[in-house]
Amino acid sequence: MANQKQTHKDKTYKLVLASVITALIIIMAFTPLGYPKIGPFSITLLMIPVAIGAILLGPVYGAFFGFLFGLTSFLQCVFALDPVGALCLNVNPFLTVLFCIPTRILAGFCTGLVFKVLHKSSKLISYVIASASSAVFNTLFFVPTFVLCFGYNAKVLGLMNVSNAFGIVTALVTVNAIVELAVCLIVGAAISKALSKIGEKYIK
Repeated sequence: MANQKQTHKDKTYKLVLASVITALIIIMAFTPLGYPKIGPFSITLLMIPVAIGAILLGPVYGAFFGFLFGLTSFLQCVFALDPVGALCLNVNPFLTVLFCIPTRILAGFCTGLVFKVLHKSSKLISYVIASASSAVFNTLFFVPTFVLCFGYNAKVLGLMNVSNAFGIVTALVTVNAIVELAVCLIVGAAISKALSKIGEKYIK
């Protein structure tokens, strides 16, 4: 009986937390909180809730939240909220889906995996490293995929105000990646650690 109550509490906690994170991703996606702009580039702060979900709920949930992130990124292109993305969609819809969605699924899954592995040996550090890794994985999967898909398209290069694929990598890594890493490291680690404490009290 006690085990059944424990299982029910655990399932309820996960369902509530997953619902909150899903709502947060959707809200952030369509407000400046999710995609603040720097010139023609968007900084994707949506990796923060993805990282929190992956850390607290595991790699599979991380992949799901990554999918939601990628889907909202694609919708940014569909509704022309991201000029570069809208141009890419017009050039090749399939390649636009490819750099928007699978890359974020992988980032979410890998973040959860990193936390799962590290948490066994170092509970505190695992939150910090996993949170930071979420931004690293997002950059690692997104940037090369984007370059392979559109890094040699003259219209895309012109809109991004760069002359070649190397210019895209430089712009995305030196500006976006650094900001995303710093924010994910600080905010993601702090919130996920705090929520884990709440979760431990709730499901006991």
